[in-house]
Amino acid sequence: MPQAGFHAIVGIASRRWMPKREWLLLGLVLGNMFPDLDNLLVAYASLARLPNPEGYHRTFTHSLFTIVFMVLLFHVIAALTKKEKWKNFGIGFGAGILMHILVDLVLWFNGVELLWPFGGEVNFWSWFITPGWLKILLDTGEFLAFGFYFLLLDSLAMRYSTDANLRGPSKTWAYIEFALFALFTALFFLIGAKGLQYQAFGGLYLLLLVVAMVITTRMKATIESI
Repeated sequence: MPQAGFHAIVGIASRRWMPKREWLLLGLVLGNMFPDLDNLLVAYASLARLPNPEGYHRTFTHSLFTIVFMVLLFHVIAALTKKEKWKNFGIGFGAGILMHILVDLVLWFNGVELLWPFGGEVNFWSWFITPGWLKILLDTGEFLAFGFYFLLLDSLAMRYSTDANLRGPSKTWAYIEFALFALFTALFFLIGAKGLQYQAFGGLYLLLLVVAMVITTRMKATIESI
């Protein structure tokens, strides 16, 4: 269930429990999406025909050690630039990664290597076998979740009168996401989730994950207004 767009929405929803600090929520939302960038390595491993490409997913970007590294990294940047907002961003980013991991553990059906590179996989759903139809909906649901996230950004920008120039693009991306959800859901049920159509799905997913993170960064005024 926890698609990258869903993680981003969870990040925004958590504002009510977070202190109001510059760039903290921005870091939290981006940190919620960041762990799924490991799919770039999965894609490379697949193209390079490396053994077990899926084995790279939910490893280094889902590790508790990565959280510590990221928080320390942005603390160093804050010290070098003498800008407190980078420290806030780092704390939010680390908290976002942790939230992503916790949601994955509860709502996803695969393990997470919490202590990568030392192993330590945790999987609350090891007993569950995902039906084929559910696997399709979970995959194509990535586009659906991104679509709702973009609509949420548009709604927040309208409410807080921020980023007016980005409301149109955000809404356009939402409609693109909904169209892709309908297209690939139909394709996968009709001809299967494999081969060229699955490669196209994977490529578009990675592109739109990057797009979501870029738009989030560009709409930081909206995020910070919440």
